[in-house]
Amino acid sequence: MGDAAVDKPASIRRWEAIRARGMGRYVLVNGMLAYGLPLFVLMTFVVHRAHLGLRFVLVSAVAWAFGGALFGWVMWHARDRLYRRLAAHFGVPGPEA
Repeated sequence: MGDAAVDKPASIRRWEAIRARGMGRYVLVNGMLAYGLPLFVLMTFVVHRAHLGLRFVLVSAVAWAFGGALFGWVMWHARDRLYRRLAAHFGVPGPEA
């Protein structure tokens, strides 16, 4: 076989690049911004627009920020677990941790 980087499936290489940037960035970008923010806007200003008020918007923002962070954290661990399984299956050296 050739170079290990060439032999790795694309999904493994992609996750390694994401993983190298760190869990904090993943949770912020994929959880809070890509998941929590759109749902905050949709649920606050579209679905529950009859309840609009400063307090409701603030509580909703905090709730969706927390929910987005939790979603990002769960997805990080799920994807990392899949990465470890794929790395073991393909005989690719996995993370040292």
